[in-house]
Amino acid sequence: MKLNKLLLLTFSIGLFFTSCTNDDDTPVLPRGDYENGLLISHEGSFTDGVGTVSFISDDFTTVEHNIFSNVNGRTLGTVVQSMVFNGDLAYIISNVSNRIDIVNRYTFESVATIDTGLSNPRYMAVSNGKGYVTNWGDFTPADDDYLAVIDLTTNTIIDTISTSYLPEEIIAQGDQIFVATGVFGLGNSVDVINTITDTLEESITVGNSPNSLQLDADGDLWVLSSENLIEINTTTNEVIKTVELNNSITAPSKLNFDSGNLYLFSGGAVYKMEATATTLPETAEIEGVSFYDMSVRNGVLYGLDAKDFQSAGTLTTYDLSTNTEINTATLRIIPGEVYFN
Repeated sequence: MKLNKLLLLTFSIGLFFTSCTNDDDTPVLPRGDYENGLLISHEGSFTDGVGTVSFISDDFTTVEHNIFSNVNGRTLGTVVQSMVFNGDLAYIISNVSNRIDIVNRYTFESVATIDTGLSNPRYMAVSNGKGYVTNWGDFTPADDDYLAVIDLTTNTIIDTISTSYLPEEIIAQGDQIFVATGVFGLGNSVDVINTITDTLEESITVGNSPNSLQLDADGDLWVLSSENLIEINTTTNEVIKTVELNNSITAPSKLNFDSGNLYLFSGGAVYKMEATATTLPETAEIEGVSFYDMSVRNGVLYGLDAKDFQSAGTLTTYDLSTNTEINTATLRIIPGEVYFN
């Protein structure tokens, strides 16, 4: 009897370790060819409908252009303005074509297309199962600008929300959407949208032409404009810090937050400011660069150069601990933004 129990115990232990070994050895299957790398959106020519997306592997050894066309056998719309992720999906906004192409972000297989109810769409954020897309409408009238509200289950536009003039970049925090409104000197506010009621709650006055939004580690919103850098408490929606520009920094743009620091671009140079600071730096971290856009992540800067806006652009990465160049890759016409896949 003791022998039978011993044999049973030995058999059970063997099964346990076999099970654990099998679980540990189970390979993690790739989700698609475009996992673990960068996706680069390209505006392309304004007139000939050649907006594209490129893929670059994390180690820069693989570069593939026109991945949407390669997978789906058709082109994206004219002027690919931006892209946003939601789960396994990517929403690609074509500004001039008034279209959003929805794809699997890892395979780039087409899932759906939204091509009605949009008028000069720009950027999108996701909150409470809905997508919010900024639309300029016709540029001149100041009363036709709005957010298109998309049901992400049915991929249909279910509502519109009027905004201040020229809604541009947009970011979600909790049950709120923050929308930078006003470009080319034509506005100075951030609209706050309640995503439960889909209503405009208030407009926060910031600097002239707010051009970029970033959330810090505390959930505060930073707004960069042509006049200043502002910090907003997203719980109270109160401005808690205003940092004025200095003689070194004029017309700044491309704000980023990474590891407690804010980065911005001005006059061919990159500047870094600690989030706790009250003044902008006088000395640049990197100089002599021409960035159409830039992104910062985990101590690495990804700079996009559109060159002459007619020929191939480039992506160059920099180690921000030493401010030295790491990698570079040749892209397509007017690379617009970097997305980490």
